[in-house]
Amino acid sequence: MSSFQNEFDDSPSWGSNAHAAPGDILRDAMRKEALIKEITAGQEDLRALVGRVQSLQDEVEKLTSGNEMLQMYIENLSKQIKG
Repeated sequence: MSSFQNEFDDSPSWGSNAHAAPGDILRDAMRKEALIKEITAGQEDLRALVGRVQSLQDEVEKLTSGNEMLQMYIENLSKQIKG
């Protein structure tokens, strides 16, 4: 189990602060804020990775198309030389 999960296992649920001391409420709020920042940073990293993957896919498609065209050119030259 991750340490991140362990931090929240012993704490009351986020919506139930009725019996929590003010220090506990503040600590929970700080943990939630840190978690939200971590999630947001992770989402931004994922967006960057998705953009990079799309860019690489586009590059692969261009290279594949170029290879197909070169292969046809080579085949046509081979036919002209033989014919």
